[in-house]
Amino acid sequence: MHALRFHKFGEPAEVLHIEQLPEPVPGPEEVLVRVHAASLNPSDVKSVQGKIGVTTLPRIPGRDFAGIVVAGDSEMIGREIWAAGGDIGFTRDGSHAEYIVIPKKSARQKPKSLSMIEAASVGINYITAYFGLIEKARLKEGETLLVTGATGGVGSSAVKIARLMSARVISVDRHPFEPEKARLMGIDLTLNSESDDIVKRVKQFTEGEGADVVFDCVGGPLFEVALNSLGIGGRQVNITSVGERTVCFDLLDFYHRQLTLFGIDTTALDTVACGNILESLRPGFEDGRLSPPEIARTCSLEEVIEAYRQVATGAARGKIVLLFQG
Repeated sequence: MHALRFHKFGEPAEVLHIEQLPEPVPGPEEVLVRVHAASLNPSDVKSVQGKIGVTTLPRIPGRDFAGIVVAGDSEMIGREIWAAGGDIGFTRDGSHAEYIVIPKKSARQKPKSLSMIEAASVGINYITAYFGLIEKARLKEGETLLVTGATGGVGSSAVKIARLMSARVISVDRHPFEPEKARLMGIDLTLNSESDDIVKRVKQFTEGEGADVVFDCVGGPLFEVALNSLGIGGRQVNITSVGERTVCFDLLDFYHRQLTLFGIDTTALDTVACGNILESLRPGFEDGRLSPPEIARTCSLEEVIEAYRQVATGAARGKIVLLFQG
C-alpha cells in the first residue's frame, strides 16, 4: 500500500515521505479498513513536528477517517465506517494510508447522511467538543455556554452540539461570525475578543448571572476573561493555550464562586473511546441536527505534503481532506 510516513521529527516538507509498505494484517478483534477519506488536523502537523509527546517513530500520521471494512470479522466486511483516535497517528499507525488496522469495537457505522469525505472531517473536532461539553462539563438544556475561538474547528463543533442540547450560545472570536452566519448557527450573542468588554456583555446578556459553561479554545490571553464570565458554580473547559502557556487568576474568587476547571487532551482517548463518542453523535448527523465542518478542499496523496504545510502555516481555511481514489 501507499502511505505517508515519517522517521524523524521536523517540518512536514522535510520529513514526510510517501512510501510503499506491506498491507497491514488485522489481528484478533481487529479489522482492516480501506481508507476512502482522511482529514488533516493541526495535531497531525504537531505530531510530525515532535510537539506531541507521545508520538513514537516511525509513524504513519492521521487521526480521522472514513472507509470500508475489507478484512477481519466476516460479519463486518463491506461495512462503511468512520473512526478516529488519540492513539492512531501517534502510537499506532494512522489514517494517511490506503489501509489501516483498528480494533473492531472502534469501527462504528458511518452516518448514512454523510459522504465519506464529510464523515472523515468530523472526528477529532467533534470528539473534543463532545468530550468537553457533555462528558466533562455536563452541559444541560437551557444553560448558557460561552465559546472562545468559536469560528475554529473545535469551537464551531461545540456551538453545534450546544444547540443540539438547546443551550444558549455566546461566541467569542477575533474575527466573529457574520450576523447571518451566526443566526443560521443559532448563536444568541456574538462578541469580538479584541473590541468587546466580554465579561460585561456576558453579564448583561445573562442578567447578571454569568455563563454556566465556558468552552475555551484559546486559553492564554482569554483564559482569565473566560473564567470571569462564569456564574456561581460555573464550569470551564480548556483544550489549549495560544501564545502564553502560564495564566493567573484570583484563587479566592475561584473557590468563592465554586468554579470547576477541566483540562481536555484527546490523545488520552483511544479509538474505542472515540468510537463510542462518534456513535453518540451519529443520530444528530443522520437527522440533520448536526453538520460536518466546512471542507476547504480535498487533496490526493501526492498533494498531501503541501496540504500539511498549509495547515502548519495557518493558510488552510476549513478542513483539508485526503482522498484515496479507486
